[in-house]
Amino acid sequence: MWPGWCNAAHAKAYGRIRLITGDITALKVEAIVNAANESLLGGGGVDGAIHRAAGPGLLAECRRLGGCPTGQARTTRGHALSAAWVIHTVGPIWRGGGCAEAQLLADAYRNALIEALKVGAASLAFPAISTGAYGYPKEEAARVAVHTIRDFLAEHDMPQQLVLACFSEESAQAHERALHELLPEWKSCGDAKV
Repeated sequence: MWPGWCNAAHAKAYGRIRLITGDITALKVEAIVNAANESLLGGGGVDGAIHRAAGPGLLAECRRLGGCPTGQARTTRGHALSAAWVIHTVGPIWRGGGCAEAQLLADAYRNALIEALKVGAASLAFPAISTGAYGYPKEEAARVAVHTIRDFLAEHDMPQQLVLACFSEESAQAHERALHELLPEWKSCGDAKV
């Protein structure tokens, strides 16, 4: 379990994180993260939604990338999305917790954040990586996500705004609990559904 405390460095992070329940493809941010599969050629869930909203140019650009290993990230243009960039990251398939899933999930979040730095994205939105078809338990995944994001934001000034965009209320509640546990100063802003 991740430590439930916050130090001065972590205080840099709490005011920059927003939690919403809604459609990540509709957000007005500079970059969105796609919970992709290793082929990067689209799939179900958020991956399929992003590919549909971005249009055929995204698939063509992804084909040129040649895939992405689990825990890594690749960046493309946003094409028809309002976001300028799509950062594709591959989370782990849940296999019971004994196959380095937590490390691979943390790597997926961290590498997506590094990609956002590379393109200069001041605002970034994440879905709940690996919690859909890949079966990662929502509570555990939310703690890994918040812990990784908190530590990254404590060390970097960008992105200035980060949105955790949850598709379901259940996922949003898991993320809210993780935020309160790992960033006690974090306060829900009563963000409306998008």
